[in-house]
Amino acid sequence: MAVLLLPLAGYGLARTRSVPEGTPTVLALLCGIIGPVLLTELSEERAPFRHSSSHLTARTLTGQRSVDLNGIATVRLLTTFSYGGPHRTLLVCDAHGVRLGITTKRSRGKLRRAIEKADTNAARGFPRPRVSRAARAYLGLAPGRGLVVHTVLAFLFLTTSATLYVVVAVRLGGQ
Repeated sequence: MAVLLLPLAGYGLARTRSVPEGTPTVLALLCGIIGPVLLTELSEERAPFRHSSSHLTARTLTGQRSVDLNGIATVRLLTTFSYGGPHRTLLVCDAHGVRLGITTKRSRGKLRRAIEKADTNAARGFPRPRVSRAARAYLGLAPGRGLVVHTVLAFLFLTTSATLYVVVAVRLGGQ
């Protein structure tokens, strides 16, 4: 988030004439590209992976992370877009606050079984993890058009927020 807010610092410095007036615009364009890519990549799993019956462990850009599958708190689907089409990452957060972005088929299978087990245990009074409708659809746990709606909304949100970000950056840079 600090990367995305960096142009505001550039705007403040430009107002005091410490840097040239076009600095916020240049910073905004660079940070607008680098920020979202870095934000999605920070917790995404990379090889080597280790799977056990109760944990998913993977290396990320910020170090090794291990998610407790018996204590899943939330699961959300993050959709980004590139030339090849949509890129989907399941963001899993456990009861200890550890977050891991799951992208591989094997990890998705482990997560699916853990959610099914948690849903079964919820009937016995255990807490049920909060799993978004789109994540359930992506894992094949829920029928319906949840994934289509999620993809359309993610695309609209991305294009609208990117457009507004650039407009604000150009406005601030032009003053």
